Amino acid sequence: MSITKDALLRFNLTDVEVIKKSRKYQGFFALDEYQLRHKIYAGGYSKVLTREVFERGDAVALLPYDPITDCIVLIEQFRLGALRSKTGPWQLELIAGMFSENEVALDVAIREAKEEANLDVAPENVIKVMDYLSSSGGMSECIHLYCACVDSEHISGVHGLETEGEDILVHVVTRQDAEKLLAEGKIANAATIIALQWLALNLDKLKANWK
Repeated sequence: MSITKDALLRFNLTDVEVIKKSRKYQGFFALDEYQLRHKIYAGGYSKVLTREVFERGDAVALLPYDPITDCIVLIEQFRLGALRSKTGPWQLELIAGMFSENEVALDVAIREAKEEANLDVAPENVIKVMDYLSSSGGMSECIHLYCACVDSEHISGVHGLETEGEDILVHVVTRQDAEKLLAEGKIANAATIIALQWLALNLDKLKANWK
């Protein structure tokens, strides 16, 4: 007998009381402060807690996969948040982007594929992988993860929007090489790690469907 998430979790959104919410910073991103309390497992409610949440909006990430050549399209770009990481600020990662006003996730995936890798992706060749929270302990961001069937034969070059300061180098690598990079710890981006592991688990089904 399978156990659903709803059956397993003890509490839900109705068990949280937000007493006050105030914006502490507004720039390209935002920071909100919450005063709240929530039910606890021993019974009753917690004390009133003060917590900050980083509000950066939701984003979409896309894994382009070529089932004919068994290759993956990855991009390389500078990431300030990785400046003090062991892998350095230039990261190998998926095509990704944030939502513009009135956009849906699939539209973002298709738009970003063109902007960041000059990839023309048809909606019928895109499948949903999952939605996940990047770091729910202090950030609200939800990542909408997709995989697309692409022709990677002529994909190369440097792309991105100059108006957004983007300088993006495109790589086409074999799936085996991508897995090797992952195993060696040379891919540190969470969305890329999740997508490559998902691909390894679903490869046979994916190839059968796309052929």
